[in-house]
Amino acid sequence: MKSSLVMPRKILLIDDDRLQFRVTQAHFKNFQGEQYELEWASTYEEGLDKLLHGMHAACLLDYQLGERDGLQLIREAVSRGCQTPIVFLTAETAERVDIEAMNAGALDYLVKGEITPRMLERSLRYALKLAETLEALRRMATRDQLTGLLNRREFERILTEEDERFRRFRNSVALVMVDIDHFKSVNDTHGHTVGDVVLREVARRVADELRTVDRAMRFGGEELVLLLVQTDRAGALDVAQRVCTAVELEPILATNNIALNITVSAGSASMPEDANSGLTLLNAADKALYAAKARGRNQAVGFHEI
Repeated sequence: MKSSLVMPRKILLIDDDRLQFRVTQAHFKNFQGEQYELEWASTYEEGLDKLLHGMHAACLLDYQLGERDGLQLIREAVSRGCQTPIVFLTAETAERVDIEAMNAGALDYLVKGEITPRMLERSLRYALKLAETLEALRRMATRDQLTGLLNRREFERILTEEDERFRRFRNSVALVMVDIDHFKSVNDTHGHTVGDVVLREVARRVADELRTVDRAMRFGGEELVLLLVQTDRAGALDVAQRVCTAVELEPILATNNIALNITVSAGSASMPEDANSGLTLLNAADKALYAAKARGRNQAVGFHEI
């Protein structure tokens, strides 16, 4: 009988004092519940890098880090998309530090001289649970409930960010708009439950064609939008074509008795070749999509081909 081993979750300690690392290790050994693996970073730069890329369950962060401080590190990490729960550690008891740490993004606050194993364990447990709750709320606010893709409001926010980034750095960005062909007839013939299955599966197949840095959104109804960073006109059209192929490749098994041959139409556009703002980019991709539908559906058209 095989037994599955559960690896302990990794906790990152960012502190420039080796003694504090040893003390924290000792606290971890006295935890009564879940056991964690403690990893140490001794500098601001190393700590920020590990926090952003190390896949840690939580972070213990010291206030004093050489010439810079933990508050600055929290703000920089959060601005770069870090969602790892952070427990702030400091030798100071001033209320100002407490409030500033929470405002910066920390989920809890501990004074070093008062820390006990039980207190640290409870703080970690609290931060991890609160982070799970916040992530669930974040998903509810930013994700489409049916497909799991980003929702339209989140898409509009991200498009605004990419528009600003384009104006600042002139980085190319592209959009692909995807529409399920004859989707209304699927709902009318088989019902909305089958339609929901089709929409979820199409969304999955479309999202599988993207890189991790790209975004997929449900724009509304049966229409999806793909945002492709650092992608030119040719790259956007290639993604649009691959999406059409991926959806058409195999029938979608909607129920035990219903397998549907589904196709999509797609339109692509890129900035700066086809547009000079997020709004004009969206309009260009939309026009390309309708050109694809007008030409018989089940195909991709780039804005430059209209």
